[in-house]
Amino acid sequence: QLQLVESGGGLVQAGGSLRLSCAASGRTFSNYAMGWFRQAPGKEREFVAAIRWSGDTTYYTDSVKGRFTISRDNAKNTVYLQMNSLKPEDTAVYYCAEGPFGYKDYRTFDSWGQGTQVTVSS
Repeated sequence: QLQLVESGGGLVQAGGSLRLSCAASGRTFSNYAMGWFRQAPGKEREFVAAIRWSGDTTYYTDSVKGRFTISRDNAKNTVYLQMNSLKPEDTAVYYCAEGPFGYKDYRTFDSWGQGTQVTVSS
């Protein structure tokens, strides 16, 4: 089974940047699409971004387009989420997971990590 560990979260002021990492282990990483999701208190987990196994195709939720960039390094078994121009509404626990490319429903993804907290102050 694939194990995922997220890191890189923290407290940042609005307009700032963070880079999240998701390190994979346990089995082949490069054959799967990977996604980033987030969950704010009292809200449902929501899709943020995903990347094809090859790394050549990505897609994002509308609210982060132009600000966030997902990438992957299959040699390092790691997926990244570069977050720029952060807003208070980006505050959430961020998770990575593997799943089928082209989907946004968190219920179609699995092998979830423990998450990393991102807090954006105004």
